[in-house]
Amino acid sequence: MEEIGATHDQGTMHDHSQPTGTIQLPAPTAWPMVLALGISLMLAGMVTHWAISLLGLVMAVPAIVGWFFEVFPEEHHIYVDVHADVVEIKSTRETLAYLPIDERHRKLLPVETFSVMSGVKGGIAGGLAMIVPAALYGLIRYHSVWYAANLLAAGGFVSWAGESNAFLAQFHLRGLLAALAIHGLTSVLIGLLYGAMLPMYPKRPILTFGFIAPFLWTGILRSALGIISPILDQRIDWWWFIASQIAFGLVAGFVVNLQVKVRTPQFQSLPFTVRAGIHILEEDKDKAP
Repeated sequence: MEEIGATHDQGTMHDHSQPTGTIQLPAPTAWPMVLALGISLMLAGMVTHWAISLLGLVMAVPAIVGWFFEVFPEEHHIYVDVHADVVEIKSTRETLAYLPIDERHRKLLPVETFSVMSGVKGGIAGGLAMIVPAALYGLIRYHSVWYAANLLAAGGFVSWAGESNAFLAQFHLRGLLAALAIHGLTSVLIGLLYGAMLPMYPKRPILTFGFIAPFLWTGILRSALGIISPILDQRIDWWWFIASQIAFGLVAGFVVNLQVKVRTPQFQSLPFTVRAGIHILEEDKDKAP
């Protein structure tokens, strides 16, 4: 890490000698800012008063000339002292095993992760948990447990876009099957995402994906739902949606975190002595008594 110290030489470069322990940088100048302000005033005067444009012109012309002579016939430069300090880089990620690549890299390569089936199980469990607040919302608001399912199905049925709330509160086999397909596929995909990302958050993973992630996903979906499905954008209750997302995140994260992790290809590439437990990884050496 390099820290720039005080300037000790400034002006036009007339020789090619450079003091030891310094670097050469362009000399600071205020002309670009003066030119930008002048052009702004010239444009502002077009919609206000000609005197403002004249003031901008008076500022822009000297700025152009001044900036030109900062570069030609020779660039103005300064020599800046350089102090080299050795900074030790430390990480607080103590519970995640990683593989050192070489001294120039700090990339973390996990040696364990969750299997694909762990994400599938978490997605199914989270999807079932999400049904509870969704059905409760429909029961309280519209006196029907089918409203949330029909509303989700309406996002895929163009013919249902103009239907009333009374229609969506009724039981429709077609809507139920469509909602199950949409909800099931989405839950499994997000469960797979949980399985892939949970090893990246060894500290409080359930908190991260149970509360922080649902608010993030809700914000992203809220900004795009008007284009994806206008009927959902108009009728969805976002507070109940967040509650459903939190239920999904807590249950899915909990179920995925219970699963046994499997070794990654990075672990398989380790020497046999490390895989057999004869030697330990670098981060484990610091923890050894």
